[in-house]
Amino acid sequence: MIAYLSGVVREVRENSAVVVAGGVGYEVQCPAGTLAKLVAGQPAELNTRFIVREDAQLLFGFADTDSVRLFDLLTGVSGVGPKLGLAMLSAMPVSALAQGLLSGDAKLLSSVSGVGKKTAERLVLELQGKVPEHLAAPAVGGVRATRPVTTEGRDAVDALLALGFREAGVRAVVAELLSAEPGLSADALIRKGLGRLR
Repeated sequence: MIAYLSGVVREVRENSAVVVAGGVGYEVQCPAGTLAKLVAGQPAELNTRFIVREDAQLLFGFADTDSVRLFDLLTGVSGVGPKLGLAMLSAMPVSALAQGLLSGDAKLLSSVSGVGKKTAERLVLELQGKVPEHLAAPAVGGVRATRPVTTEGRDAVDALLALGFREAGVRAVVAELLSAEPGLSADALIRKGLGRLR
């Protein structure tokens, strides 16, 4: 089992990155949020899962342990393979995905490409009591919070909700944006939020 990888990013591709460690280049498939943090020529530390199948050996990498925890839970459900689990983690923040599972929001889950109604219902049925509740609250300044903490954040949430986006995803994205850049205006939050939610 390869559980952790530390090295230098050689290349960032559409769905994966090549990380050189010990003179060997490892192709690591990553969710979109992790790929966005990787820069060619820069060091990288990834929590990983190594999956061996009859026709392939696949290495999946994650920037944080929460993503790994959720990936393990998702892929433990019958009919959910590692690529679908990765697609779900790419489609929305960990907090929004965890909230969807905890609240039984099968519609939110089935909004992910490749997740049908039956698979979404199976995920809810099998994971509703297994997802740690702390994963459902986005981290803000290192502390998990359930709602935006600024007027700009609340205004951005209201605007994005008015555009028809789901509440769990909107609140998670806005909180994560504020965590990274606390001084963002409501307009900037809406613009950046649209880029993540679409």
